[in-house]
Amino acid sequence: MTTARVTIDPSFRVGPAHRRLFGSFVEHMGRCVYGGVFEPGHPEADALGLRRDVLELTRELGVSVVRYPGGNFVSSYRWEDGVGPAGDRPRRLDLAWKSIETNAFGLDEFMHWTREAGVEPMLAVNLGTRGVQEACDLLEYANHPGGTHFSDLRRKHGVDEPYGVKLWCLGNELDGPWQVGHKTADEYGRLAAETARAMKLIDPTISLVACGSSNRGMPTFAGWEATVLEHTYEFVDYISAHTYYDPSDGDRASILASAVDMDAFIREVVATADHIAAKQRHKRRLQISFDEWNVWYQSRLRTDMDRDWVEAPALIEDTYTATDAVVVGDLLMTLLRHADRVGVACQAQLANVIAPIRTGTNGPAWRQTIFHPFALTARHARGTVLRTEPTGPTHETKRYGDVSTVDTVATHDEETGALTVFAVNRGDRDLTLDLDLRAFDTAHGEEHLAIHASDAVNDAAAPDRVTPIAHDLPTVDSGRSSVRLRAASWNLIRFTTS
Repeated sequence: MTTARVTIDPSFRVGPAHRRLFGSFVEHMGRCVYGGVFEPGHPEADALGLRRDVLELTRELGVSVVRYPGGNFVSSYRWEDGVGPAGDRPRRLDLAWKSIETNAFGLDEFMHWTREAGVEPMLAVNLGTRGVQEACDLLEYANHPGGTHFSDLRRKHGVDEPYGVKLWCLGNELDGPWQVGHKTADEYGRLAAETARAMKLIDPTISLVACGSSNRGMPTFAGWEATVLEHTYEFVDYISAHTYYDPSDGDRASILASAVDMDAFIREVVATADHIAAKQRHKRRLQISFDEWNVWYQSRLRTDMDRDWVEAPALIEDTYTATDAVVVGDLLMTLLRHADRVGVACQAQLANVIAPIRTGTNGPAWRQTIFHPFALTARHARGTVLRTEPTGPTHETKRYGDVSTVDTVATHDEETGALTVFAVNRGDRDLTLDLDLRAFDTAHGEEHLAIHASDAVNDAAAPDRVTPIAHDLPTVDSGRSSVRLRAASWNLIRFTTS
């Protein structure tokens, strides 16, 4: 059997395993909000219409931060429509997703939901059709204690204490021609800089995210980041990155290697940001907010949009396979591996829309296959991320050329002694992973869980068809451990070191 090798050492530090890496995304798109997190009249709904079963699964998933309200939706959104008495709120056309927006769910409901879910809110402002003043008005409503028009309006709506939102996105994907209010890099960069400057005058404690490229394949990629950061570097804390990986063509070898592309994307954005830092003589190093990422069968969206204007249409409710779960696990490993520069990450989206959680209207909620690697990583990736450099076989892919068959990352929690190794076998044959653990002289094995790639899915009829499989307990002998990695599998291998 082929063997790969990796050394795990507590001295090989990348950075802390930020809790904000395990974020999610709630957009007014399809049934993410209406019929997802919010469904008045549902047997599991509370007095405000929030689905308690979805809240419970959100907590189980381990979500730390949630980005809201978009996404493409935010680029023509009037935030004022979603506050105040629900009966007074206007119905609007949502230009992003060809939907009718009732505004029954808005900022105040979302903030209540975040408290119930135990997650940190991350709000986006509209820089597509609006600008500096509207962003400042929203910040005043959310964060100012009182005594001004918008803060007193919040109090009038029954919320005395400010929400204290710390993470803010300066628009969304404005490099994309599909975006309402699409802009050139110079146009957006100037607007984002002026908006950031004004928002930090209101609340200097907030952190701001400038829009990076919508994906690495955009014709303006890297040039967009450079121009935007020329304008904004002084005022922002993050530059965003978005990417989705589409398995529709059936090229399994390439989709299993998707993390190779994400890794390159992160390195290139970091290089561009550091170039601007050097050029403008900034000592501070910008971080990345990877606030949209997932597997997405993108060809299905065109069919979903071929309809009339309706409320909460079903959009891209992808049913994920076990293979997709292996890919998601590897993408999470890549985000961890760059924990020194990726400070925030949000999987898109939370419920129904390319989501780990699916629901039936007036029916049950269940865990999709991709729920499991996210939940396990969020639960066990604690303490410090350790750099790992596996050696072993490679194989050829159509999209990415020659790639490493084995991918790994590790975390070590000094307080508890927990050592967790995440490993993916992207290849089509089983192999042995030899772990050199001599730096952890008291290590002993605790658990080995795996998800094996296949076409199996979870659905309402069989919600637990795909779950992590327990393998033989890893043993440690003379500071070494050997673990069998099944073909095309994502693996979590846990040790205790104290």
